[in-house]
Amino acid sequence: ASMFGLFTGLRLSDLLQLCWENIERSPDGGYCIRLCTEKTDTEATLPVSDEALKYCGERSEGIIFKGFRRSMAQQPFKKWVKAAGIEKKLSFHCLRHSFATILISLGIDVYVVSKMLTHRSVRTTQIYADVV
Repeated sequence: ASMFGLFTGLRLSDLLQLCWENIERSPDGGYCIRLCTEKTDTEATLPVSDEALKYCGERSEGIIFKGFRRSMAQQPFKKWVKAAGIEKKLSFHCLRHSFATILISLGIDVYVVSKMLTHRSVRTTQIYADVV
């Protein structure tokens, strides 16, 4: 779930409720995620890479990350980060920040990144552009 979050920028609340039914074929032959975000109550269709989908396991029905709980995004996540040799204080939400920063550093338009993050205002996303 963590790696999928890094590759998609989804909020923890959306990862927890993400179902296989939310992942559909897109017109270009790839895949997309169709969901209504919990925080902003925004309906979105978001591209998802084949690489990101590999972190979902084998397609089935219902919740994708069965057994994944909000509590796992606190202490267990921090232990995982420490075990990886990362000394910086990180939270699960930092995966979302990394996603945005990487896209902007690759030249993706801030407006597009804003839509992918389902921000209500592009001004929120502009913070990542200022970092880059």
